[in-house]
Amino acid sequence: MDLGLRGRKALVTGASKGIGRACAEVLAEEGCDVVLVSRTSADLEAVRAKIAGEHNVSVRYFALDLSDSRNVDKLAAECADTDLLVNNAGAIPGGNLQQIDEQRWRQAWDLKVFGYINMTRRFYALMAERKKGTIINILGAAGENPDFDYVAGSSGNASLMAFTRAIGGTAPRDNLRVIGINPGPVMTERLITLMRTRAETQFGDPERWQELMQGYAFGRAAKPEEIGWMVAFLASERSAYTTGTIITIDGGGGSRRSAL
Repeated sequence: MDLGLRGRKALVTGASKGIGRACAEVLAEEGCDVVLVSRTSADLEAVRAKIAGEHNVSVRYFALDLSDSRNVDKLAAECADTDLLVNNAGAIPGGNLQQIDEQRWRQAWDLKVFGYINMTRRFYALMAERKKGTIINILGAAGENPDFDYVAGSSGNASLMAFTRAIGGTAPRDNLRVIGINPGPVMTERLITLMRTRAETQFGDPERWQELMQGYAFGRAAKPEEIGWMVAFLASERSAYTTGTIITIDGGGGSRRSAL
């Protein structure tokens, strides 16, 4: 299916690995010019080279820490013509209320929660001037299924769900759309590291980490590109009436838990 995205200008944060990288690669495959944003230049250069070598699109990158709002302002000035913003940067640490102290909580939210808010504030204003654009926020299923042992992440994702709905519900008056995606478990380096740690604790052997996925839907986590494909579809005119809502991609995990 041709999604009609060729020539669009997409900016993806957290683009050096995992879901962000997959989103950038899928969008480039669909013909978007892409801007990659993350903290590490070497990782970004590797992704840029791969995309540029495989697709006939423009690829740029900026190594920036988006927890600093001055970097958000810099990025907005450099990329004012962005048609599609994919907010994806930030990984909130696991832990319960006593394990995540105030400093760690604030640092995590500065990047993911306030980073998303500041990016949306700046780029929404630029898009509204042109009456053209879409913002997609990659959140997390813990926002709708809160976890005591992931309290900072659950609370942050829930906040961003409300934020996305609030902005997206009124975005049509500016001819814009704002949408959220709640991924469940996704096969990223971070998930594999966590699984290996759990396997070491549970089995005494980190190499048995794949056994821990037997309880997942289809016996696996989602592929990063499965999130990227949804991003491309939601960004396209094939989904032009979608805004102010959250799409959950968790293999039905939330539905299974709620039924217990």
